[in-house]
Amino acid sequence: MLANAGSSNKQQQEGRAPRYVMIEASLREAMRARRLPANMILLEGPIARLFGTSRGPVRKALELLHEQGLISRFEGRGFLATPDPDAVTPTREPLTPEMLGLDIDERPAVDTRPAAERIYAQVEEAVATCLAFGHFRIVETVLSEHYGVSRTVAREVLGRLRNQRLIEKDRHSHWLAGPLTAQAVAEDYEIRVLLEPAALKASGPLLEHGELEAMRAEVRHLIDHPECQSAAAILRLEQGLHQRCLRHYRNRKAREMIAQSQLPVIVNRIFFQTLGVPPDEPLLMEHKLVLDHLSFGAYDAAASSLQSHLQAAAERTRRRLKVLSVFPEPDLPPYLVKIT
Repeated sequence: MLANAGSSNKQQQEGRAPRYVMIEASLREAMRARRLPANMILLEGPIARLFGTSRGPVRKALELLHEQGLISRFEGRGFLATPDPDAVTPTREPLTPEMLGLDIDERPAVDTRPAAERIYAQVEEAVATCLAFGHFRIVETVLSEHYGVSRTVAREVLGRLRNQRLIEKDRHSHWLAGPLTAQAVAEDYEIRVLLEPAALKASGPLLEHGELEAMRAEVRHLIDHPECQSAAAILRLEQGLHQRCLRHYRNRKAREMIAQSQLPVIVNRIFFQTLGVPPDEPLLMEHKLVLDHLSFGAYDAAASSLQSHLQAAAERTRRRLKVLSVFPEPDLPPYLVKIT
């Protein structure tokens, strides 16, 4: 099972390859197939527009191709699509999608989100994964190079992770992640047991009946169809019960404390990704009971059931963290450096 999980994780990482990897591969293939003339000047701006990206990923892709000896610098600005610049007469021919093998229907959609928003989920996933496997330093410069973004963008992403208590800064201004300890998980559950039932009791009457019925239907479907149970499906359930169902709670400070006490979710997500969802996972029936009470307007009973669920989940998570501690460290991005 672990081997299959490792293969799946690797495929997921490949599916989330940084933009510069895709751009580098496209340019290399275009030169190999001779769609790009050897005397063509390659500039960051036109390439970025065709790929719907900023210049950062394009700059890194061109630098890599230059390091590999596939292209050459042109008068300090841009590159020539050849390793032998003396053998060609440079031309400023317009770059077209066809030259790069980008048919109109297959051209990448322009992602207008800010750079920090585009990479945040990938960085969060990598950091969350490393937490259970020791103490890591996050190298800001390597992170920015890995995703082809500026140091400012990298710092913005890391700042958001710090606000979520996933990472911290030491006295030397180094970004650190982990180790995720049983004590830290226990403290988070203690906070959640104290705050979430009260938040649910206050928020429950403001939830729409249709929304609750949709959540109940999803839980019943997973209970009746174990083959559909996955780490992603469980994460959706957890977000539904512990975030969406609490969102009408008016105590802003308490909501923030709940949001910053989600380390247990990371443990269970990594556990399910590594070993799969256990048969007869009790979380499903516990969620169903809470949602049933909410649907029928029994808010005191819903709060009590949520408290029981969190207390049982605390013990399960403690055991799962212990199991994870004996597994080998997964493949991680180069900006995560383990501290020995």
